[in-house]
This record gives sequence, C-alpha cells and structure tokens, in this order.
Amino acid sequence: MAAMSTFVPPPFLRDLDKSPIRRITDRAKPGDISFGLGEPDLPTPDVIREAAIRVIKEERNGYTLQAGLPELRQCVADRYPEMKLSTEDVIITAGSQESMYLALMTLVSEGDEVLLPDPGFVAYPTIVRMAGGVPVFYRLPASRDFAFDAEDFRAKISPRTKVVMCTSPSNPTGRTLSPDELGVMAEALRGTDAYVVSDEIYRDLYYTPERPASMSSLHERTVVISGLSKSMSMTGWRLGWVCGPEEIIESALILHGYVTTCASTISQKAALVAWTDEALRARENHRRIFRERRDHLLSKIADELKVRAVRPDGAFYTMVDISAYGTSLDVAEVLLNHGVVTVPGSPFGTESEGFLRVSFCGDVDKLTEGVLRMKRGLGSI
Repeated sequence: MAAMSTFVPPPFLRDLDKSPIRRITDRAKPGDISFGLGEPDLPTPDVIREAAIRVIKEERNGYTLQAGLPELRQCVADRYPEMKLSTEDVIITAGSQESMYLALMTLVSEGDEVLLPDPGFVAYPTIVRMAGGVPVFYRLPASRDFAFDAEDFRAKISPRTKVVMCTSPSNPTGRTLSPDELGVMAEALRGTDAYVVSDEIYRDLYYTPERPASMSSLHERTVVISGLSKSMSMTGWRLGWVCGPEEIIESALILHGYVTTCASTISQKAALVAWTDEALRARENHRRIFRERRDHLLSKIADELKVRAVRPDGAFYTMVDISAYGTSLDVAEVLLNHGVVTVPGSPFGTESEGFLRVSFCGDVDKLTEGVLRMKRGLGSI
C-alpha cells in the first residue's frame, strides 16, 4: 500500500481561511435569530419564478454562449447608457462574486496597488492578494458615520495605483457616495492610468430620493459589477454581470470560460423578465419593506440598547457601535451565546472595529426579538 502523502496547498491558498462572516454565521443554532448573512429573506418575485418554471418545462436548457444570452446582455447594456456598451462589452456571470473575481484577476498584476475602502467587503483584499496585488486602504472614517474622506483618498493614490474599488451602497455600512463625492474621486484619478471597479450589487436597494449615482458616468476606465441577487432576492440563482471597456471584457471572458463555462441557463432566461413592469413593481415593494424594517430596527436599537447605529442610505445593514463593551469579535461571541447572530466589524477593516454589522433581513417581529436578545447579551458583559 502506497504511503499517504501530506497535501500542501499552493502558496496563494495557504493563508486563506473561511470568511470571518461565515465563521460566525455557520455556528448559528436552531432558534437563533440571525442578523448575519447579507441575504434578503423576501421571495423571488412571482414573474421571475413563473418564467423559470416555464423554461424548465418547455425548453432545452443546454449551455448558452460563454458570455451569456445576447438578449440578456443587451438588457444589461441598456442599464448603463453613459457607458455606450454593446453586448460584446457584457459578461453574464455566476453572481457578482464571480464578476468581482474576473475584474480583479484581469486587471491586477504582480505588485500593482489596489485602493480599497476601509471598511469594505471582506473578499476585496483577498482576491487582490490572489492576483499578486497590494491592497491599499482609503478611509471611510467611523467618526463621520463612514462618509467619504476626500483628503485621505487623494493621499493614497500613487504611480503604482492600478485599480480603485468603489462600492455604493456599501457593504458593510449601507452608506452611499454622492455624485459630488464620486466627482472628487474621478478628478483625483484624472491623468492616471487607474481603472475603477464599481461594485453596484446594492445600487437598486436604496432609501435616498434618487437611485445612487454610478462612477461609470464620471470615469471612462470603469468596470461595473452587479447582479440581481440583492434587489430581486435571487441569491441562489447566481446571476450577475460584469461590463466595461472592450479590451478588459475580452480578457475577462477567457477567464470566465475556464472558471464557469457559462452562468445558469435557466437563471439567465428567467432574468429576461427582471425589467418588466411587474418585476419593477416588485423591486419597488422590496425597497419599501426594507425601508420600513430599517426604520423599525434603528428605533429599537435607540430605545433598547442606547447605543449609536449608523443610518444606512441603501443595502440592508446598519453598523452598531458596541465599542463600550469590548472588541467586535468578543461582543459577537457573547451575543451568539444569547441566541442572536451578528457580524463583527473587524474583518471589514480597521475603521469598523468596535462595530457590529447588523442586517435587517427579517420581519419586524424577528428584528424586535433580536434586539431584545442583544440587550440581554450586552447586559451580561
């Protein structure tokens, strides 16, 4: 019998571990209330589910073109008139997470600096390092409710800056970047060769009077990543897209072909109805429900916990300041023992240490009970 060899993962995997978010949320017990994962609990709109059922019953669902259905790519291209996209400038992906991977792995080479928001989504620096890049963080200061700091952003740009990650609304803070703030970013990048990757997965889930602006209208070298997971409650359908300059998309398509072959054919065909009047009404209803939940949760936190919670402009998170009780990881562990799942702020960046990311993906009764459990947990510290 051959001797067992010891498996050694390749270098880029050796320092990787399960997401800190998953390390907390995967330990939830039956009966726990989860304020953890960023996944809407509302059902996928009927118009999309009915389209999927029809496609399954009536059509042959083999591979699509690697870039996706041309008619779906046209729907996506039409969403960004300022970019003047053709269908060749769009790839339909297995969710926006793949879009992010494609964009960063295509754009970043060994030693390139990538400007990332602090706080920001935990996958950004990981993928940058996988590509051989160097993460550099621009501050969204907690002292200013995680608003954009123009002076710090300008200071972080260097001749080695290859990519800037722009996220609006933000995960984890729910804050948006105003048109003026995006204009400051664009002006700071003028004369550089830097690309912007604009993560817009939450752009259709907003509580501001107008839909948040896109960096693509201000900076020509912008790659947009987005999808339907959040706005249409389609997380498990794995339907996203990446679009941008032709030469970038051509290279990303080669990587996409080896990584995924193509996004789910059934999901792609069902997504064709995502811009019908019925689907748009469902999207507006989702926004209304999440706005009501946001307001309810913020009120309960103020009344019961007496701590600061940042008012989000979009997405479905608030950042709750628990710095008086200990580190974010220690407090999250205590709360887990009291039957409520929260996400520590530390994995998102140095600015969010001392905060918990609390999601309002649950009905008002669950939100109320979750806050009461948080109150009991904080009272035990």
